[in-house]
Amino acid sequence: MRFDVVTLFPELFERFVTTSFVGRAVEVGAASFRFESPREHGLGKHRSVDDTPYGGGSGMVMRVDCLVAALEALDARGGDRAHRVLLTPQGRRFDQPAAVALAARPAVALVCGRYEGFDERVRSFVDEELSLGDFVMTGGEVAAMAIVEAVVRLLPGVLGNEDSTREESHSPEADGLLEYAQYTRPAEFRGLLVPEVLKGGNHAEIARHRADERVTRTRARRPDLLEKKPT
Repeated sequence: MRFDVVTLFPELFERFVTTSFVGRAVEVGAASFRFESPREHGLGKHRSVDDTPYGGGSGMVMRVDCLVAALEALDARGGDRAHRVLLTPQGRRFDQPAAVALAARPAVALVCGRYEGFDERVRSFVDEELSLGDFVMTGGEVAAMAIVEAVVRLLPGVLGNEDSTREESHSPEADGLLEYAQYTRPAEFRGLLVPEVLKGGNHAEIARHRADERVTRTRARRPDLLEKKPT
């Protein structure tokens, strides 16, 4: 899978793409990265990529021509045309099903904004808008990294045990519920004990315990997820 990233700060990704599972995805050939800065398509001697908003208002707005030129420059490098994702607090909230959908694509372009926002016309040149949640950051780079992290771990050959993604929180195989509680040694720590059922070796009982735990934990922490649970 290929990630194209449109960003004014490609240097922010230098360590990111070589670290942990993202670095492993690159090493095993499951993922690759290309970067394009709108600054390369900026105007004037200062390569300006933003301007004051029509109608007045605070802040500066990123120009549509510079952003679209960056996307088209990535397309001109060849390969599959990337599914273009605009990272914006106005987008659909990113979740596990969205990560699964992106992981199935051969190429994804993540468009990172800065300043006060995008020229509205940028939306005509992307395929999807995503948001990490109901808050605002100064740029889209952290959001891009979060999406990359969520997607690359789903790619074949990246995780040591690919079954681990089927049991975790929000996975389709777990009906989108939260993961059950996990324990390891020591069996007792400052009066806190590992449940006996997990130490007994009865796999059927352990499976029932974990299924119950998944529902109980979801009801206590994220009851909204139970409403989405398939019937």
